[in-house]
Amino acid sequence: MQTLHKVSLEARHISLAYGATPVLRDVTLKIEPGEFFALLGPSGSGKSTLLRLIAGFNQHQSGELLVDGRDITGVAPHARNIGMVFQNYALWPHMTVWDNVAFGLVERREPREQIGRKVGEVLELVGLAQYAQRRPGQLSGGQQQRVALARTVVIEPKLLLLDEPLSNLDKQLRVQMREELKNLQRKLGLTTIFVTHDQEEAMTTADRMAVLDKGVLQQVGSAAGLYDFPVNRFVAGFVGTTNLLEGLVTAVNAETVRFHAQGVGELTLPSPPHPPRAGSAALAFRPHQVDIRVRDELAEPSRVWVEGVVESAEFLGEFSRYRVRVGEAALVSDQPHYAGLSMFPPGAQVRLGIEPTQVRFLAD
Repeated sequence: MQTLHKVSLEARHISLAYGATPVLRDVTLKIEPGEFFALLGPSGSGKSTLLRLIAGFNQHQSGELLVDGRDITGVAPHARNIGMVFQNYALWPHMTVWDNVAFGLVERREPREQIGRKVGEVLELVGLAQYAQRRPGQLSGGQQQRVALARTVVIEPKLLLLDEPLSNLDKQLRVQMREELKNLQRKLGLTTIFVTHDQEEAMTTADRMAVLDKGVLQQVGSAAGLYDFPVNRFVAGFVGTTNLLEGLVTAVNAETVRFHAQGVGELTLPSPPHPPRAGSAALAFRPHQVDIRVRDELAEPSRVWVEGVVESAEFLGEFSRYRVRVGEAALVSDQPHYAGLSMFPPGAQVRLGIEPTQVRFLAD
């Protein structure tokens, strides 16, 4: 198949409610031409509603939805030329793979020769040429997903929409299929919007992603940007695992910030490039940025150290995860595992060293 024309998508102040229940609240974002973009959020966040709105299955009450600068609000779904792959694939069980993929082209009454060429090309592209005469029930889950993708891509849509397409696959196959998805998207240059509640899927596939919660767009950016610099408590907790200490910023100067952590006590940290304001805040830092040592071991002076007691220890293969009680708070520390390295048992008296350059002050 030829590389498809790359289009942009822009949502401007989109709001949608079902009766008195708001589902999308003033959502504004722009997806660039050829971008692989993920909508990430928990159940009920509005991500699937936004995807269906783009497809034309839902209608917003206010705002604009533009494809390449043209407002498609009110345009019927079949007239938008937007392809969508559903969570359950929605294949015709009585049709062969070939007929499933050709269905959209037949409906458009394209010439037979053209249909044959396009279907052959796209089956080759997704590695299913040899399965053309099989039916969906004779295929694995991953192969069925490729058929659904081929059926959508063959109509040469302006946008490709993916609604949790990997959720029915086992973990190993999900990893393989997300790599195939990304490779296919790169080959076609097709602007793709991918809905998932799985942060790992979003972080490993998307060029950028948007995090939604309760219909509100929380943050947009690259996976690394959202992970390293979350704008609020929700993003910090949803994108990756994080430690959050609630408290008060009590003093700020050019060199240090003093933070009173609830249930832990006073902490003094180096002042970051953009110092926080005095007042209520949360301190966020990732488990792998927290070192764990026995209490009497010599500590690195560059870290901020607190004392605690190990509550639980989990061996997870590549790392060990400790839950440590520090005063009234519970902090998580992830430590790389090496053969022969013994774990701290529950009840062990330890010190936790927080890497201060990785700490984020969150006001919201």
